[in-house]
Amino acid sequence: MATTSASQPKAYDLLSMGRSGIDLYANDIGVPFVEIKSFAAYVGGCPTNIAVGAQRLGLRTALLTAVGPDRVGDFIVHFLNKERVATEYIPRKLGHRTSAVLLGIEGPDRFPLTYYRDNCADNELTIDDVRASPINDCKVLLIAGTNLSQEPSRSATLYAAETARNAGATVALDLDFRPDQWRDPRSYAINMRTLLRLVDIVLGTEDEINAAMLSEAGQIELTHSQVSDARVAGDVETGIATLLTLGPQVLLQKRGAAGARVHLVQPSGAVEHFDVPGFPVEVFTILGAGDAFASGVIYGCVQGWDWYRTVRLANACGAIVVTKHGCANFTPTLAEVEAFVAGRGGW
Repeated sequence: MATTSASQPKAYDLLSMGRSGIDLYANDIGVPFVEIKSFAAYVGGCPTNIAVGAQRLGLRTALLTAVGPDRVGDFIVHFLNKERVATEYIPRKLGHRTSAVLLGIEGPDRFPLTYYRDNCADNELTIDDVRASPINDCKVLLIAGTNLSQEPSRSATLYAAETARNAGATVALDLDFRPDQWRDPRSYAINMRTLLRLVDIVLGTEDEINAAMLSEAGQIELTHSQVSDARVAGDVETGIATLLTLGPQVLLQKRGAAGARVHLVQPSGAVEHFDVPGFPVEVFTILGAGDAFASGVIYGCVQGWDWYRTVRLANACGAIVVTKHGCANFTPTLAEVEAFVAGRGGW
């Protein structure tokens, strides 16, 4: 795995690449989606949330996304500028729109999502956009699985991963499986397995791991409980073992309230596995927890922490966000995380 040591001076600790949008969260809690009367507006999108979260923890972050020449794009860039995330690498894509997501909060485990990503600006990121970014001047490049759902973003992301790795950066991949963004879930699996050879660290849930290894894990049944959600049946242990033969040295398996399971490839080729407990909290909405988790992972990597402490921090970031009404707008500062952990038994 490429080093993130502070002995290698770089302009940015993190360059986060991929989707951005406006998140509209229902203000009406516990009601069916059809009865929602109002929404709160936040900034969202997996790589965007991660950039904000890492910046709040104390890293120097830049975001490579794209927005349309519209007021929603203005809304996103304005928020990022206030958060001191570098926005000068975000192009405006003429003829395309900034994306949007609507979220209902119907109950303790029902959060229906509706994506508006037709003619989406961030899918139009190009190799030239990557070349204009600080791709050679970051310690970590974070990319997301949805980046590969369409061209030209697919080729731009592969180019970014290859270029960053050649420049000595660590490449982290959030599997970010959004089934409604793919015409065929098998194409997600094929694209992820192509990308994994360029990746050092992978973050994902059991469902996402199974989806990435779709043709490798036997007979898999994909069922959609909502248009934006899925449960992917399969042998996750086989999927993990296969994934770790494809290039990554670290797989962080997100397990919700149970915390996370760490899978590390040793120099001998053997794989070490261990669990890092989470923090019990009352869940308001699960959306954004994984992005906050990723922010904590990247912070620990840049600081050179061991994996247990890194993932414990990441679990705390995720636990804080699941109690909030939004993603990027509610990611914690390092001081807030430390106070949260201190009140719950420490690291």
